[in-house]
Amino acid sequence: MSYTIHPSATVDEGAQIGEGSRVWHFVHVCSGAQIGKGVSLGQNVFVGNKVVIGDQCKIQNNVSVYDNVTLEEGVFCGPSMVFTNVHNPRALIKRKNEYRNTLVKKGVTLGANCTVVCGVTIGEYAFVGAGAVVNKDVKPYALMVGVPARQIGWMSQYGEQIPLPLQGQGTATCAQTGATYILQGDVLTRAT
Repeated sequence: MSYTIHPSATVDEGAQIGEGSRVWHFVHVCSGAQIGKGVSLGQNVFVGNKVVIGDQCKIQNNVSVYDNVTLEEGVFCGPSMVFTNVHNPRALIKRKNEYRNTLVKKGVTLGANCTVVCGVTIGEYAFVGAGAVVNKDVKPYALMVGVPARQIGWMSQYGEQIPLPLQGQGTATCAQTGATYILQGDVLTRAT
């Protein structure tokens, strides 16, 4: 076995877990889950059947990754953050055929206790602050806070805030890495 599973964890037969991954205390991974290499699933994490988790993701304690959620490479899910998969759930009405897809792209940070409402796409290297509620798509590199989440700035791939306006033209450099970012309209891209 090229990955680590704590004795208290339950990994259903058929689940795919990549090399070097770690499954900690009281985790439940369902049979259809696809988990990449070098992933860390913290205590009390649940991973549904129709879930894809990319390489090097870190899922902190008490996170449930429900069906129809895809996490690309290097996503950080803070403690007790929440994914949903039904837009208008009712206990007495079956709506499993109404699950909405949620896509979290490469390098995203989802802060502790934030909520990601199903059906959204969160762009590369976006940063969602603790406690925020994301109910619409998020642009790459956007810094999002609040309920509902709103953009208040930009973040570098390194995770440092970049001093640029929310819209317009401009360039800025990440103080930690020296990488340059270019803002055109409301789209930020990395130049170097």
